[in-house]
Amino acid sequence: MFFFGPHSWRGESGRRYRFKCVLTKNGLPPAGVGGIYVFVRRRWGFFMEPLYVGKAHDLRSRLLGHEKWGRAYWYYGATERYVLGPIRDEVDRRRIEEDLIRSLKPRMNDVSIPQAPAAEKPPRRRAAAARAFDLSAIIGRRPQRA
Repeated sequence: MFFFGPHSWRGESGRRYRFKCVLTKNGLPPAGVGGIYVFVRRRWGFFMEPLYVGKAHDLRSRLLGHEKWGRAYWYYGATERYVLGPIRDEVDRRRIEEDLIRSLKPRMNDVSIPQAPAAEKPPRRRAAAARAFDLSAIIGRRPQRA
């Protein structure tokens, strides 16, 4: 089972998360276990493209009746599901999911995760545009009369 073994993805923070491949209903975690899941399309053997990243407080019930799995399978060619768990705390699940979505940018995640605003830089474009359209610099300045 080397081909469908565990796989790790790196989040935007640089942290690695190790997922387990779930191909059948028997491979799913027991009921009541929360965690993160990824729908994956396998390309050229070992290269995997994450299509959707999600979180659930009960992975088993969420993955058995997921509304996006049909679209992922038929339209995007999803081949497997990967599961990271158990993660009991909702805050940790949300943090890990956001970290993975920001770094992987899966095509089926509709909502982008907003980032904290960075330090505002002064607008340089206005000063550069003012210099570019300053005709006196191109034509030359007239000497002023006294």
